[in-house]
Amino acid sequence: MSPDSEQQSNKKPFLNGFLDVIERAGNRLPDPVSLFLIFIAITLLLSLVLSLLGLAVTHPVSSETVSVNNLLTAQYIQRLLVEMPQTFAGFPPLGTVLVAMLGIGVAEKSGWISALLRQFVAGLHSRALAPAMVFAGIMSSLAADAGYVVLIPLGALVFANAGRHPIAGLCATFAGVSAGFSANLVLTSLDPLLAGITQSAANILDSGYQVNAAANYFLMIGMVPVLTMAGALVTERVIEPRLGSWASDQREADSGLSDVERKALRIANWTALGALVLIALMAVPENGILRGVDGDLNPFYGSLVSLMLLVFLVPGIAYGVVAGSIKSDRDAVGMTADSMSDMGLYIVLAFVAAHFIALFSWSNLGIIMAISGAQFLGGINLGGPLLILIFILLVGLINLFVGSASAKWALLGPVFVPMLMLLGYSPELSQAAYRVGDSFSNIITPLMPYFPLILVYGRKYMPEFGVGNLIALMLPYSIALGIASTTLLVIWMLIGMPLGPEAGLYFEMPASAVP
Repeated sequence: MSPDSEQQSNKKPFLNGFLDVIERAGNRLPDPVSLFLIFIAITLLLSLVLSLLGLAVTHPVSSETVSVNNLLTAQYIQRLLVEMPQTFAGFPPLGTVLVAMLGIGVAEKSGWISALLRQFVAGLHSRALAPAMVFAGIMSSLAADAGYVVLIPLGALVFANAGRHPIAGLCATFAGVSAGFSANLVLTSLDPLLAGITQSAANILDSGYQVNAAANYFLMIGMVPVLTMAGALVTERVIEPRLGSWASDQREADSGLSDVERKALRIANWTALGALVLIALMAVPENGILRGVDGDLNPFYGSLVSLMLLVFLVPGIAYGVVAGSIKSDRDAVGMTADSMSDMGLYIVLAFVAAHFIALFSWSNLGIIMAISGAQFLGGINLGGPLLILIFILLVGLINLFVGSASAKWALLGPVFVPMLMLLGYSPELSQAAYRVGDSFSNIITPLMPYFPLILVYGRKYMPEFGVGNLIALMLPYSIALGIASTTLLVIWMLIGMPLGPEAGLYFEMPASAVP
C-alpha cells in the first residue's frame, strides 16, 4: 500500500463516521408530507399558546398592532374546512408545475430530450469533455430528473471511450446535474414552482406583490458559465489526479444516435426553433399578441408556463412520431398521463404545503417572526452580502437533511421572504439566495433520492465504490460550486444588476401593504 493510499485509508474511518451521523439523523426525519402535517400541528399549537400570552408587534409601515390569531377557534376551524378546496386549488405552484410538466413529460418520454443530450456529448474533443459534461448536466434540469437517469451514466461512458477515468466523467456530470440544478440558459419547471411559493410568501406582507416565473432568469444564465468552469477545473485538477489513470481492455459501446433518431432529432429541433420564432413574433413587436395595452411584456411573462408547455410538447410529439415512440394519438396522451402520474407525490405534497402556508399566514406568525427577525438583524447591523451569505449557508445545511427544493422553500419562504422584505431586499433576491444554498450541497448527502443510483453507476467501473468514495470525490465540487455561485450572487448585488425581467434586488414597502 502506497503512503497516499495509507493516508487515505486512515481518513476513511472519520469520514464514514461523519457520514453515518448525517445518515442516521436524516433517516429519523419523517417523509416531507408528514413533516408538513407536523408543522401544521405545531402552528395550531403555537397560535393557541402565543395568542393566550398576548404576543404582538407593531407593523413598521401601518403602525398597527399585529397579534397572533388563535387558529383553534370556531372561526378559523370553519374557515379551514370551508376553504379547503380553494386553498388547495389556489396554491400558486400547483397549476404552473402541472401545466409545464405536461409538455416536459412528453418531451422526455418520447425520447427527444435524451437524444438531445446524447447528441451534445457525441464527438467532443477530450479536453472539452469535462466542461461539456458539467454544462450538459446543468442544462439537463430542463427534463427535471432525467439527467440523473440518462446523462450521468452517459458521462462515465463518454470519458471511458476517450480513455479517461469514467468515474471522473460520472462525477463531473453528477455535479452539473445536481449541484447546478438551479442554473440554466432557459426557464425550467423549477422556475414557476419556486416563484409561486415566493409570491405566496411575499403576499404575507404585501398582498399585491407579483413574482413572475423569470424572477431569477438573468442570474441563472450567469451561473451557467461560472459553474461550468468551476466544475471542469475541479474535475481536471482534483478528481482525475486523485483517481489516477484508467485503462480497460474492452472499449465501451458507442453512445451515438441511430439514423432514425438523427432524423427524428433534426425534425424535432427544427420544430422547436419554429415554436421559438413564433413566440418571438408574438412578443418582440410592440403590437404583438403577447404585448399589453401599453406595450409592456406582462402578458408574455404571464404566459411563460403555457409557452413552456408548447415548446416542449410539440417537438416532443414530432420526435416521437418520426422515431416511432409515438405511433398514435393514444401514445402521446398516454405520455401526458404518465407524466402526471409521476407528479402524484408532488400533488399530495402541494396539498399539505398549501394548508401549512395558509394557516401560517392566518395565524400572523409569519409576519410577527418577520418583523421580529428584521428588528433583531437590523439591531445588530447585519445586512448586505453578509446577511445573504448566512442565509445561503443555512439553506445548504438544511439541504443535507431535507432534499425537496419545493418542500424546503415552502417552509422557509414564509419566514425569510417577508423578513428580508422588511430589511429592504426583494422576494426575488431571497429566492435567488435560496436557490444557491439549495444546490451545492445536493451532491454530498446520502439522503438525496438518486444517491444510491449514482453508487450503482460507479460500481460498474469500481466494484468497491461506496458512499465514502462518492462523498470524498463530490465534496470538492460542493465547496467549489458553492463558493462560485455565492460569489457571483454577491457580485451581482454589489453591481446592482437585475435578477430577471422586472426583478430587482431591493424592495420598498408600499403604503398599501397590509399586515
